[in-house]
Amino acid sequence: MNEPVPADRIRVSDAERKAVQDMLLRAQGQGLLDITEYDERVQAVWAGKTRGDLARVTADLPDIPDTPAQAPARRTPARPRAIFSDTGGGTAMRVLTIVFSSVVAVNVVVWGIVSVTNADLVYPWFVWTVIPLVVLGVLYVAGIGRPRDEP
Repeated sequence: MNEPVPADRIRVSDAERKAVQDMLLRAQGQGLLDITEYDERVQAVWAGKTRGDLARVTADLPDIPDTPAQAPARRTPARPRAIFSDTGGGTAMRVLTIVFSSVVAVNVVVWGIVSVTNADLVYPWFVWTVIPLVVLGVLYVAGIGRPRDEP
């Protein structure tokens, strides 16, 4: 006849491992564990095979109930902010336009100086620096970076 398996040798499921991990997270949130120890214990939990393995990971911790007061507060999703849009017409868009316009201006001046000092028009490499400005223009035409008409 089969002998009953001792409680500490019963295999655990992923759900049980997740419950212990959540308990460790609450303990870490309360300052009972530092982040390194939390990480080590979570690794041990997921490597554990039996209830005894999980009990050893939490043996020195007090009972930490799973109550809403102690659970981490859930953040309500904020209204997403568009990168290139705000009420001022797109601060990021304006900054990027100024930066890339400055890059183009510097390249045109350098190209002009090189062309004058060589007494010959050299390859106009500055044309390639205009590409980011074209991209910003396309984004603006598509409506990104323009002020919204909000009620």
